[in-house]
Amino acid sequence: MPKSKITQSSTPQFTSSTQRAPVKINADGTPMWYKILMFGFIVAGLLWLVVNYLAGPQIPLMVQLGPWNYAVGFGGVVIGLLMTMGWR
Repeated sequence: MPKSKITQSSTPQFTSSTQRAPVKINADGTPMWYKILMFGFIVAGLLWLVVNYLAGPQIPLMVQLGPWNYAVGFGGVVIGLLMTMGWR
């Protein structure tokens, strides 16, 4: 297969004014409130599932929610785990 010709205009031209420098984003790390909220969602979701499993029939709110208790519990855990992607 024949090779294509590379013309002078198709190659990028770098001059001394177009230098790249690394950029620091949020050098301080993740704020403390973000970490507390993230772990809070995870722990609250797990606690909701455990309480639903152990004492769900005795708690009126959990009886009303029925199978939606799993959505609440796993939703909290998933939100917390998704927040870990923003943790630096």
